Amino acid sequence: MKVVVIGGTGLIGSKTVDRLRAEGHEAVPAAPGTGVNTLTGEGLAEVLRGASVVVDVSNSPSFADDAVMEFFRTSTANLLRAGAEAGVTHHVALSVVGTDRLQESGYFRAKQAQENLVRESGLPYSLVRATQFFEFMTGIADMATEGNTVRLSPARIQPIHSDDVAAAVARTAVGTPVEGTVEVAGPEAFGLDEIIRTTLTARNDPRTVVTDPRAGYSGAPLEENTLLPGPDARLAGTGYTDWLARQS
Repeated sequence: MKVVVIGGTGLIGSKTVDRLRAEGHEAVPAAPGTGVNTLTGEGLAEVLRGASVVVDVSNSPSFADDAVMEFFRTSTANLLRAGAEAGVTHHVALSVVGTDRLQESGYFRAKQAQENLVRESGLPYSLVRATQFFEFMTGIADMATEGNTVRLSPARIQPIHSDDVAAAVARTAVGTPVEGTVEVAGPEAFGLDEIIRTTLTARNDPRTVVTDPRAGYSGAPLEENTLLPGPDARLAGTGYTDWLARQS
């Protein structure tokens, strides 16, 4: 089976390509560096020729509100159009758990727009919503940093290892389209402030984490369970504490 992975040279994309190839599939990474640009449409027709499945794990190069919306709307529309013309029979897109609950954020409004385009396209599809990646914890700290202080909500978070995200995406790609959403998450839930405090301590980062129930996330307010998956989520096996210890 030929599977084209848009964003296939990035963190999740490259791991997805490796997993699919290990299972005997023809997995083709597609990104600007390989001559495929979903914003302009360059290279899409060529790379999709003969493909059964398209996996979109791409991300916007800018998180500014207008730029990220333009990216997801334009690239998704171009990809869906090219996929239909190429006869693709399964469109898989990676999204984020809680997207529909974070609409005060420009980034998550753009992800919701992407999801809506996929749902309304008429193509058989699957949406994989993952919780935040282990590798993104330091990035969360950076977004919430003022001076030497990291101000974070105690809202719950259940992060997942990138390897487990790639496994879920690859499994979904070669399966029957679910015509809906699959959620994946790690096995452990933490307070957002707690996990970032633990992360910074493990990395000998001198910043101080301050617990602030009013602190938002990517510009959106948080309630206790905003970032948590639903009861039907598929839980991965890699625990954050063990993973962090290995990094240290």
